Amino acid sequence: MTAGFTYVGLPYRIRFGRDLLPEVDAEVARLGRSRVLLLTSADLAGPGDRVEELLGPRCVARFDGAALHTPVGVTEEALGLLQASDADCVVAVGGGSTTGLAKALAARTGVDQVILPTTYAGSEVTPVLGETADGKKTTRSSPSILPETVLYDVELSRGLPVPIAVTSAVNALAHAVEALYSAQANPIVDGWALDAVSAIGAGLEHLAADPFGLDVRADLLRGAWLAGMCLASVGMGLHHKLCHVLGGSFGLPHASTHTVVLPHVMRYNAPAAPAVLARIAGAMGVPDAPSGVDYLVRRADGPTSLRELGLAFDALGEAADQATAAPYPNPRTLTREGVLELLTRAWHGVRP
Repeated sequence: MTAGFTYVGLPYRIRFGRDLLPEVDAEVARLGRSRVLLLTSADLAGPGDRVEELLGPRCVARFDGAALHTPVGVTEEALGLLQASDADCVVAVGGGSTTGLAKALAARTGVDQVILPTTYAGSEVTPVLGETADGKKTTRSSPSILPETVLYDVELSRGLPVPIAVTSAVNALAHAVEALYSAQANPIVDGWALDAVSAIGAGLEHLAADPFGLDVRADLLRGAWLAGMCLASVGMGLHHKLCHVLGGSFGLPHASTHTVVLPHVMRYNAPAAPAVLARIAGAMGVPDAPSGVDYLVRRADGPTSLRELGLAFDALGEAADQATAAPYPNPRTLTREGVLELLTRAWHGVRP
Protein backbone atom coordinates (compact mmCIF):
# COMPACT_ATOMS: atom_id res chain seq x y z
CA MET A 1 0.00 0.00 0.00
CA THR A 2 1.33 3.46 -0.93
CA ALA A 3 2.13 5.67 2.05
CA GLY A 4 0.17 8.91 2.40
CA PHE A 5 1.60 12.05 0.85
CA THR A 6 0.75 15.65 0.01
CA TYR A 7 1.02 17.14 -3.46
CA VAL A 8 0.14 20.69 -4.50
CA GLY A 9 0.03 21.55 -8.22
CA LEU A 10 1.37 24.89 -9.39
CA PRO A 11 -0.44 27.11 -11.92
CA TYR A 12 1.61 27.97 -14.98
CA ARG A 13 1.35 27.59 -18.72
CA ILE A 14 4.03 25.50 -20.45
CA ARG A 15 4.68 25.33 -24.17
CA PHE A 16 7.40 22.95 -25.38
CA GLY A 17 8.61 22.39 -28.93
CA ARG A 18 10.48 23.90 -31.86
CA ASP A 19 10.14 27.36 -33.42
CA LEU A 20 7.97 28.73 -30.62
CA LEU A 21 9.76 32.07 -30.44
CA PRO A 22 7.33 33.79 -32.86
CA GLU A 23 4.54 33.02 -30.37
CA VAL A 24 5.95 35.31 -27.68
CA ASP A 25 3.80 38.32 -28.62
CA ALA A 26 0.65 36.19 -28.63
CA GLU A 27 1.52 34.82 -25.19
CA VAL A 28 1.88 38.33 -23.79
CA ALA A 29 -1.45 39.29 -25.37
CA ARG A 30 -3.03 36.17 -23.87
CA LEU A 31 -2.17 37.55 -20.44
CA GLY A 32 -3.91 40.79 -21.32
CA ARG A 33 -0.67 42.77 -21.15
CA SER A 34 0.51 45.46 -23.55
CA ARG A 35 3.71 47.04 -22.15
CA VAL A 36 6.74 44.73 -21.92
CA LEU A 37 10.08 45.21 -20.21
CA LEU A 38 12.43 42.83 -22.03
CA LEU A 39 15.09 41.27 -19.80
CA THR A 40 18.27 39.60 -20.98
CA SER A 41 22.04 39.69 -20.43
CA ALA A 42 24.93 41.12 -22.39
CA ASP A 43 25.89 37.76 -23.91
CA LEU A 44 22.40 37.21 -25.34
CA ALA A 45 22.09 40.32 -27.47
CA GLY A 46 21.16 38.29 -30.56
CA PRO A 47 18.17 36.42 -29.10
CA GLY A 48 17.20 39.61 -27.27
CA ASP A 49 17.13 41.55 -30.52
CA ARG A 50 14.95 38.87 -32.13
CA VAL A 51 12.44 38.90 -29.29
CA GLU A 52 12.36 42.70 -29.24
CA GLU A 53 11.55 42.65 -32.96
CA LEU A 54 8.82 40.05 -32.45
CA LEU A 55 7.22 42.05 -29.65
CA GLY A 56 7.17 45.20 -31.78
CA PRO A 57 5.51 48.20 -30.14
CA ARG A 58 4.55 46.07 -27.16
CA CYS A 59 8.20 46.25 -26.02
CA VAL A 60 8.53 49.60 -24.21
CA ALA A 61 11.89 49.06 -22.50
CA ARG A 62 14.85 46.69 -22.39
CA PHE A 63 17.33 45.77 -19.66
CA ASP A 64 20.44 43.76 -20.61
CA GLY A 65 22.10 43.68 -17.20
CA ALA A 66 20.91 40.42 -15.62
CA ALA A 67 23.69 39.05 -13.38
CA LEU A 68 24.67 35.82 -11.67
CA HIS A 69 23.05 35.11 -8.27
CA THR A 70 20.49 37.94 -8.73
CA PRO A 71 22.25 40.79 -6.89
CA VAL A 72 19.77 43.11 -5.17
CA GLY A 73 21.53 46.14 -6.65
CA VAL A 74 20.90 44.93 -10.19
CA THR A 75 17.26 44.25 -9.35
CA GLU A 76 16.83 47.78 -8.03
CA GLU A 77 18.26 49.18 -11.26
CA ALA A 78 15.85 47.10 -13.36
CA LEU A 79 12.98 48.03 -11.04
CA GLY A 80 13.59 51.69 -11.75
CA LEU A 81 13.31 51.02 -15.48
CA LEU A 82 10.15 48.92 -14.98
CA GLN A 83 8.48 51.74 -13.10
CA ALA A 84 9.69 54.49 -15.42
CA SER A 85 8.36 52.64 -18.48
CA ASP A 86 5.07 51.69 -16.80
CA ALA A 87 5.55 48.10 -17.97
CA ASP A 88 2.88 45.55 -17.01
CA CYS A 89 4.81 42.42 -18.08
CA VAL A 90 8.39 41.20 -18.22
CA VAL A 91 9.68 38.88 -20.93
CA ALA A 92 12.94 37.20 -19.90
CA VAL A 93 15.29 35.64 -22.45
CA GLY A 94 18.17 33.71 -20.91
CA GLY A 95 19.17 31.31 -18.17
CA GLY A 96 18.85 31.32 -14.41
CA SER A 97 20.23 34.83 -13.98
CA THR A 98 17.66 36.42 -16.28
CA THR A 99 14.85 34.31 -14.85
CA GLY A 100 15.95 35.28 -11.35
CA LEU A 101 15.76 38.95 -12.25
CA ALA A 102 12.24 38.52 -13.66
CA LYS A 103 11.17 36.77 -10.47
CA ALA A 104 12.74 39.43 -8.28
CA LEU A 105 10.75 42.10 -10.13
CA ALA A 106 7.56 40.05 -9.82
CA ALA A 107 8.14 39.57 -6.10
CA ARG A 108 8.33 43.34 -5.67
CA THR A 109 5.55 44.45 -8.04
CA GLY A 110 3.38 41.47 -9.02
CA VAL A 111 4.23 42.01 -12.69
CA ASP A 112 3.43 39.09 -15.04
CA GLN A 113 6.30 37.03 -16.43
CA VAL A 114 6.88 35.21 -19.72
CA ILE A 115 10.12 33.23 -19.65
CA LEU A 116 12.08 31.97 -22.68
CA PRO A 117 14.85 29.71 -21.31
CA THR A 118 18.12 29.42 -23.19
CA THR A 119 19.74 27.07 -20.65
CA TYR A 120 18.68 24.15 -18.47
CA ALA A 121 18.36 26.04 -15.18
CA GLY A 122 14.81 24.89 -14.41
CA SER A 123 14.14 27.82 -12.08
CA GLU A 124 11.55 29.17 -14.51
CA VAL A 125 8.98 26.67 -13.16
CA THR A 126 9.59 27.31 -9.48
CA PRO A 127 8.12 29.86 -7.03
CA VAL A 128 11.57 30.16 -5.43
CA LEU A 129 13.77 33.24 -5.62
CA GLY A 130 17.41 33.36 -4.54
CA GLU A 131 18.97 36.82 -4.13
CA THR A 132 22.43 38.01 -3.11
CA ALA A 133 23.23 41.00 -0.94
CA ASP A 134 26.29 41.81 1.17
CA GLY A 135 27.97 38.55 0.22
CA LYS A 136 25.08 36.35 1.38
CA LYS A 137 22.52 34.46 -0.69
CA THR A 138 19.02 34.08 0.71
CA THR A 139 16.00 32.31 -0.73
CA ARG A 140 12.27 32.75 -0.38
CA SER A 141 9.20 31.17 -1.90
CA SER A 142 5.87 32.72 -2.81
CA PRO A 143 3.12 32.15 -5.40
CA SER A 144 3.76 35.70 -6.65
CA ILE A 145 7.25 34.65 -7.73
CA LEU A 146 6.05 31.91 -10.09
CA PRO A 147 6.12 32.89 -13.80
CA GLU A 148 2.82 32.80 -15.66
CA THR A 149 4.11 31.34 -18.95
CA VAL A 150 7.21 29.45 -20.07
CA LEU A 151 8.07 28.91 -23.73
CA TYR A 152 10.53 26.03 -24.11
CA ASP A 153 11.82 26.44 -27.64
CA VAL A 154 14.46 23.75 -28.25
CA GLU A 155 16.06 25.96 -30.88
CA LEU A 156 16.84 28.62 -28.25
CA SER A 157 18.97 26.23 -26.20
CA ARG A 158 20.29 24.23 -29.16
CA GLY A 159 23.16 26.64 -29.72
CA LEU A 160 24.23 26.68 -26.08
CA PRO A 161 28.00 26.00 -26.10
CA VAL A 162 28.82 22.49 -24.95
CA PRO A 163 30.76 23.51 -21.79
CA ILE A 164 27.80 25.59 -20.62
CA ALA A 165 25.32 22.91 -21.68
CA VAL A 166 27.14 20.35 -19.51
CA THR A 167 27.12 22.43 -16.34
CA SER A 168 23.60 23.68 -16.90
CA ALA A 169 22.32 20.13 -17.41
CA VAL A 170 24.04 18.80 -14.27
CA ASN A 171 22.59 21.74 -12.35
CA ALA A 172 19.16 20.51 -13.47
CA LEU A 173 20.06 16.91 -12.64
CA ALA A 174 20.73 17.98 -9.05
CA HIS A 175 17.10 19.09 -8.66
CA ALA A 176 15.86 15.63 -9.62
CA VAL A 177 18.42 13.78 -7.48
CA GLU A 178 17.60 15.69 -4.31
CA ALA A 179 13.86 15.47 -4.95
CA LEU A 180 14.06 11.68 -4.71
CA TYR A 181 15.32 11.72 -1.13
CA SER A 182 13.49 14.88 -0.08
CA ALA A 183 11.46 14.85 3.13
CA GLN A 184 8.45 15.78 0.95
CA ALA A 185 9.06 13.11 -1.70
CA ASN A 186 5.91 11.63 -3.25
CA PRO A 187 5.09 9.29 -6.18
CA ILE A 188 4.16 12.12 -8.56
CA VAL A 189 7.40 14.03 -8.12
CA ASP A 190 9.37 10.77 -8.07
CA GLY A 191 8.06 10.04 -11.56
CA TRP A 192 9.15 13.43 -12.84
CA ALA A 193 12.54 13.04 -11.15
CA LEU A 194 13.31 9.62 -12.60
CA ASP A 195 12.21 10.74 -16.07
CA ALA A 196 14.43 13.80 -15.71
CA VAL A 197 17.41 11.70 -14.61
CA SER A 198 16.92 9.40 -17.59
CA ALA A 199 16.53 12.24 -20.13
CA ILE A 200 19.44 14.31 -18.81
CA GLY A 201 21.64 11.25 -18.55
CA ALA A 202 20.89 10.30 -22.16
CA GLY A 203 21.49 13.85 -23.34
CA LEU A 204 24.84 14.10 -21.57
CA GLU A 205 25.88 10.66 -22.83
CA HIS A 206 25.41 11.74 -26.47
CA LEU A 207 26.38 15.39 -26.16
CA ALA A 208 30.04 14.90 -27.10
CA ALA A 209 29.23 12.91 -30.25
CA ASP A 210 26.28 15.05 -31.37
CA PRO A 211 26.75 18.38 -29.57
CA PHE A 212 24.04 20.34 -31.37
CA GLY A 213 21.72 17.50 -32.32
CA LEU A 214 18.05 18.32 -31.96
CA ASP A 215 17.19 15.08 -30.15
CA VAL A 216 20.08 15.49 -27.72
CA ARG A 217 19.13 19.07 -26.89
CA ALA A 218 15.44 18.16 -26.64
CA ASP A 219 16.30 15.45 -24.08
CA LEU A 220 18.30 17.92 -22.02
CA LEU A 221 15.63 20.62 -22.17
CA ARG A 222 12.77 18.26 -21.33
CA GLY A 223 14.77 16.78 -18.47
CA ALA A 224 15.55 20.24 -17.17
CA TRP A 225 11.88 21.21 -17.24
CA LEU A 226 10.88 18.09 -15.27
CA ALA A 227 13.73 18.61 -12.82
CA GLY A 228 12.60 22.20 -12.34
CA MET A 229 9.13 20.96 -11.49
CA CYS A 230 10.73 18.73 -8.85
CA LEU A 231 12.54 21.73 -7.40
CA ALA A 232 9.24 23.62 -7.29
CA SER A 233 7.37 20.83 -5.53
CA VAL A 234 9.61 19.47 -2.76
CA GLY A 235 12.43 20.66 -0.55
CA MET A 236 16.10 20.22 -1.38
CA GLY A 237 18.98 18.97 0.78
CA LEU A 238 22.70 19.30 1.43
CA HIS A 239 23.70 19.73 -2.20
CA HIS A 240 21.64 22.87 -2.71
CA LYS A 241 22.69 24.29 0.65
CA LEU A 242 26.37 23.87 -0.26
CA CYS A 243 25.90 25.43 -3.68
CA HIS A 244 24.05 28.41 -2.21
CA VAL A 245 26.90 28.94 0.23
CA LEU A 246 29.63 28.56 -2.38
CA GLY A 247 27.87 30.82 -4.85
CA GLY A 248 26.44 33.46 -2.54
CA SER A 249 29.36 33.81 -0.11
CA PHE A 250 32.35 32.94 -2.29
CA GLY A 251 31.18 34.05 -5.75
CA LEU A 252 31.54 30.69 -7.49
CA PRO A 253 29.65 30.22 -10.78
CA HIS A 254 26.29 28.64 -10.12
CA ALA A 255 26.00 25.78 -12.62
CA SER A 256 29.68 24.85 -12.53
CA THR A 257 29.54 24.60 -8.74
CA HIS A 258 26.55 22.26 -8.96
CA THR A 259 28.47 20.15 -11.46
CA VAL A 260 31.51 19.72 -9.22
CA VAL A 261 29.63 19.18 -5.97
CA LEU A 262 26.78 16.84 -7.01
CA PRO A 263 28.67 13.51 -7.30
CA HIS A 264 30.33 14.11 -3.92
CA VAL A 265 27.04 14.86 -2.16
CA MET A 266 25.50 11.77 -3.75
CA ARG A 267 28.38 9.68 -2.36
CA TYR A 268 28.01 11.32 1.05
CA ASN A 269 24.28 10.53 1.18
CA ALA A 270 24.52 7.02 -0.31
CA PRO A 271 24.77 5.16 3.04
CA ALA A 272 21.59 6.85 4.29
CA ALA A 273 19.57 6.54 1.05
CA PRO A 274 20.76 3.38 -0.74
CA ALA A 275 17.38 2.66 -2.35
CA VAL A 276 17.18 6.15 -3.82
CA LEU A 277 20.70 5.98 -5.22
CA ALA A 278 19.84 2.58 -6.74
CA ARG A 279 16.79 4.10 -8.48
CA ILE A 280 18.94 6.91 -9.86
CA ALA A 281 21.51 4.42 -11.13
CA GLY A 282 18.73 2.42 -12.78
CA ALA A 283 17.34 5.49 -14.51
CA MET A 284 20.81 6.34 -15.79
CA GLY A 285 21.61 2.77 -16.80
CA VAL A 286 24.78 2.62 -14.67
CA PRO A 287 25.82 0.37 -11.76
CA ASP A 288 26.61 3.26 -9.39
CA ALA A 289 24.95 6.67 -9.40
CA PRO A 290 27.70 8.98 -8.02
CA SER A 291 30.42 7.53 -10.24
CA GLY A 292 27.96 7.51 -13.15
CA VAL A 293 27.40 11.25 -12.83
CA ASP A 294 31.14 11.81 -12.46
CA TYR A 295 31.74 9.75 -15.62
CA LEU A 296 29.26 11.83 -17.65
CA VAL A 297 30.84 15.09 -16.48
CA ARG A 298 34.35 13.93 -17.31
CA ARG A 299 33.25 12.47 -20.64
CA ALA A 300 31.83 15.87 -21.59
CA ASP A 301 34.95 17.65 -20.27
CA GLY A 302 33.02 19.44 -17.53
CA PRO A 303 34.60 20.91 -14.36
CA THR A 304 35.51 18.41 -11.64
CA SER A 305 37.13 20.44 -8.85
CA LEU A 306 36.36 23.49 -6.75
CA ARG A 307 40.01 24.45 -7.13
CA GLU A 308 39.58 25.02 -10.88
CA LEU A 309 36.55 27.21 -10.16
CA GLY A 310 38.78 29.54 -8.16
CA LEU A 311 37.88 28.64 -4.57
CA ALA A 312 40.76 29.09 -2.14
CA PHE A 313 41.56 26.03 -0.04
CA ASP A 314 41.44 28.20 3.10
CA ALA A 315 37.75 28.92 2.40
CA LEU A 316 36.63 25.32 2.88
CA GLY A 317 36.32 25.58 6.65
CA GLU A 318 34.11 28.69 6.46
CA ALA A 319 31.97 27.01 3.79
CA ALA A 320 31.50 23.96 6.01
CA ASP A 321 30.58 26.21 8.94
CA GLN A 322 27.92 28.03 6.92
CA ALA A 323 26.49 24.83 5.43
CA THR A 324 26.04 23.21 8.83
CA ALA A 325 24.96 26.29 10.80
CA ALA A 326 21.46 26.27 9.29
CA PRO A 327 21.27 22.99 7.35
CA TYR A 328 18.57 21.91 4.94
CA PRO A 329 16.83 18.57 5.71
CA ASN A 330 19.07 15.77 4.44
CA PRO A 331 18.94 11.96 4.55
CA ARG A 332 22.34 11.69 6.25
CA THR A 333 23.03 13.62 9.43
CA LEU A 334 25.37 16.52 8.83
CA THR A 335 28.56 17.10 10.78
CA ARG A 336 31.09 19.80 10.16
CA GLU A 337 33.82 17.20 9.82
CA GLY A 338 31.85 15.19 7.28
CA VAL A 339 30.95 18.22 5.17
CA LEU A 340 34.51 19.52 5.33
CA GLU A 341 35.79 16.15 4.10
CA LEU A 342 33.24 16.25 1.24
CA LEU A 343 34.34 19.77 0.27
CA THR A 344 38.00 18.83 0.47
CA ARG A 345 37.47 15.93 -1.92
CA ALA A 346 35.51 18.21 -4.25
CA TRP A 347 38.27 20.83 -4.05
CA HIS A 348 40.89 18.32 -5.12
CA GLY A 349 38.65 16.79 -7.79
CA VAL A 350 38.91 13.26 -6.38
CA ARG A 351 36.64 10.75 -8.07
CA PRO A 352 33.63 10.14 -5.78
